[in-house]
Amino acid sequence: MGHFISRWLILTVAAGVMVAVLPGMHAIGEPPVLGIAAFALFMALINASIKPIIHVIALPFSIVSFGLVALINWLFMQLASWLALSFFSVGVTIDGFAWSVLGSLVMTIVSGIVGGIIGD
Repeated sequence: MGHFISRWLILTVAAGVMVAVLPGMHAIGEPPVLGIAAFALFMALINASIKPIIHVIALPFSIVSFGLVALINWLFMQLASWLALSFFSVGVTIDGFAWSVLGSLVMTIVSGIVGGIIGD
């Protein structure tokens, strides 16, 4: 359980940076960190449950496409956004596919850096 909470906190920091850097991402909630935390919660849940299964299923396609299937993270971001807004009425809105792909890249880089710093 401690690992999940640390991943959630790392993703919250990464989502906060993503919202601050990309104009196509908007935090919904008062205060905005509440929306970012709800979005990051669903990202952590998706990463812990669905993502490993999808990556195993998509492995042959990933090999053939030279890793382009890894861009499926944009779909997970859209799903997390929709779930957070549906369940809690707070979250992060994404203006389109391109912003979702850029947000996925920002979140991957920032979560890698923050995870490396705290030793996760």
